[in-house]
Amino acid sequence: MIEPRYEQILDMIQKYQTIIIHRHMRPDPDAIGSQAGLAEMLKTTFPEKRILKAGESVGDLGFLAEMDEVTDADFEGALVIVTDTANTPRISDKRYELGDKLIKIDHHPNDEPYGDIVLVNIDASSCSEIIADFYLQQKERLKLSDEAARLLYAGIIGDTGRFLYPATTSQTMRIAAELMEYDFIPNEISNQLNTMSRKVAHLSGYVLQNLEISSSGVGKVVLTSALMNQFGVTDTETAKIVSLPGTIDDVLVWGIFVEQPEGYFRCRLRSKGPIINEVAKQHNGGGHPLASGANAKDMEEINEIITAFESLAEEWPK
Repeated sequence: MIEPRYEQILDMIQKYQTIIIHRHMRPDPDAIGSQAGLAEMLKTTFPEKRILKAGESVGDLGFLAEMDEVTDADFEGALVIVTDTANTPRISDKRYELGDKLIKIDHHPNDEPYGDIVLVNIDASSCSEIIADFYLQQKERLKLSDEAARLLYAGIIGDTGRFLYPATTSQTMRIAAELMEYDFIPNEISNQLNTMSRKVAHLSGYVLQNLEISSSGVGKVVLTSALMNQFGVTDTETAKIVSLPGTIDDVLVWGIFVEQPEGYFRCRLRSKGPIINEVAKQHNGGGHPLASGANAKDMEEINEIITAFESLAEEWPK
């Protein structure tokens, strides 16, 4: 069945000469894959249009794509599309408000339905899957390049953990198979996403050795600024270690709490079963049922999150 908003989105895209695509702050592979994959698809389909990617530096994900230089003047009369971003505070580059029209394309719960057109599919594994499906459903009007396919594939495997996470569906696999028909090397992308620096590997050892695990299966590790400096690791690089506690058999839900320069803690929260995004929402965050993020102002708030996790874990069928 064709998603009717695909038609709406494509009709709107055709009306604008300049299209600026945003994604969320602190990008992950799906944020960049959906943003840059959509940009490459539109560049190939509409070579006469100006397609720009807005947002802060992508850090060690530069092998996927880099951002464009976008001026305030570029937003005048432009169409703005935001991918993979559930709520407006998380949009990278606040100038998204300067555009003429705004489209939201996302796969997180639609707690903030911003934009003139809202396309949210919470059943999709990733926003990159939605963009790829957009192409597949509109093949008569859109063109997909090898580079766009590479980016969308990277976004899908990033958010599915190489197809290991529960969000992976038969539709995910069908779309991935379609993308693999294009000229790029899938295992090369997997290797790039899986590779970590030696300093992150050392931090991984610390996390596994110092993870506190309660009797109900709640895991917790706090990475202070001093510890991060000791290992020479940045907050962005901690994305590589988020899944580690889940490899331990008696860990059911867990949080990795990373102290920020401003003094608060970024909370990376994960679960093997209990729904945790409602807990994240109570702490200036949100996300997927089993993978969320939040913010804690101090250790007291971290302990509030862990206490909530304990309740969820104790109620979960053993």
